[in-house]
Amino acid sequence: MALHHSTAHDDVDTSIGIPRTYAWIVFALTFGLLISDYMSRQVLNAVFPLLKGEWALSDTQLGLLSGIVALMVGLLTFPLSLLADRFGRVKSLALMAMLWSLATLGCALAENYQQMFVARFLVGVGEAAYGSVGIAVVVAVFPRNMRATLSGSFISGGMFGSVLGMAAGGFLAQHLGWRWAFAGMALFGMLLAVLYPLIVKEARINPQRAATAASKAAVALTRPLRTLYSSRSVISAYVGSGLQMFVGGTVIVWMPSYLNRYYAMGTDKAGAVAAIIVLCGGAGMILCGMLSDRMCRDRPDRKIALAIAYCLGSCALLSLAFALPFGMPQLVLICLGMLIATGTSGPAGAMVANLTHYSVHGTAFATLTLVNNLLGLAPGPFITGKVSDLIGLDNAFQLVPLISIAAAAVFFYGKRHYHNDMARLNGQSVDAKAGAAAQEIQA
Repeated sequence: MALHHSTAHDDVDTSIGIPRTYAWIVFALTFGLLISDYMSRQVLNAVFPLLKGEWALSDTQLGLLSGIVALMVGLLTFPLSLLADRFGRVKSLALMAMLWSLATLGCALAENYQQMFVARFLVGVGEAAYGSVGIAVVVAVFPRNMRATLSGSFISGGMFGSVLGMAAGGFLAQHLGWRWAFAGMALFGMLLAVLYPLIVKEARINPQRAATAASKAAVALTRPLRTLYSSRSVISAYVGSGLQMFVGGTVIVWMPSYLNRYYAMGTDKAGAVAAIIVLCGGAGMILCGMLSDRMCRDRPDRKIALAIAYCLGSCALLSLAFALPFGMPQLVLICLGMLIATGTSGPAGAMVANLTHYSVHGTAFATLTLVNNLLGLAPGPFITGKVSDLIGLDNAFQLVPLISIAAAAVFFYGKRHYHNDMARLNGQSVDAKAGAAAQEIQA
């Protein structure tokens, strides 16, 4: 029998009292800052060839400059997300944006590798909790029946920011020098960081009646923090997503260098072509997420089957692509592979939302971000750079897609336990609500 998604703890609608127009303004500004986040993060990839030549850097050193940002995001996203919940999400988002923008400006002023490394370290600190806190703000201001679609769309902002960062960075680096590539990203982020708290107000995104409803429903499930790790399915969602991010994140970071070395493209053209490939990844997040919502309305477990299909499909396409000779057919297959390689973001996010209590969704997304960075985005570029120094970037890229097989295996393990985990979570929720109702009667 199919298990329908009817978890009691999804009953609270935190968007009550928030005008739809204002909700879309909040989404647009929060989405814009996410784009700035990834522009500042990924502009480095566009100037890899220039830094390598000017400072005589190895691929390992270049990979570390990219990986340190993801590492700090992974390590700090959880504690900083908890602080943001306590301190105020709007203030926290604005402070984060100002920090990563100033740090990106520091990259533009760096005189050597050590100074660049410190600046990139601070970029990672500033960006650490933005994704999890930003998505918590977006989810809170819209009705719950839009949650999956908006989550997928918001996460795709990372891809679009990467596109703009590499394309604009490559153009600025080619015509004005690599320092202006960093400076341009920094100025854009500072502008949005100043604008954000002037328009988005904490009081307006947390109306009193929604807060009251949430506080009454908070007793619906005992010890909600345990749902972050209490089921095999949710742990599988974290790990499977992280492993698949290893593939997509590595391709994004190293693609401009790949095009520069094997297609003899300048930084501007390499950045533009890489941007198209990354754009395919961003489109895949949205399209695969929409497909997941459409196919899985009455069968949430189908999301996991789709995630497995995305992993295996991307492995086949990217493996074939990097085995082909350099040329247009290879680039087309890379685009198709990236279109579905990023598709697991939607199903994985939906699994995490379904399997955790609504009151800790911000922390749940922080946990997902933590694993994505520690298993995928941080080690991917560094390990690939290490392998590239030994056997060449073209040969290293042939090995990267194989990680998707491990991701598919983890999702398959989670699928075997999904029905039981959902049933257990529903049972806990029903029992807890009965207890809460009894307490109200006694009061």
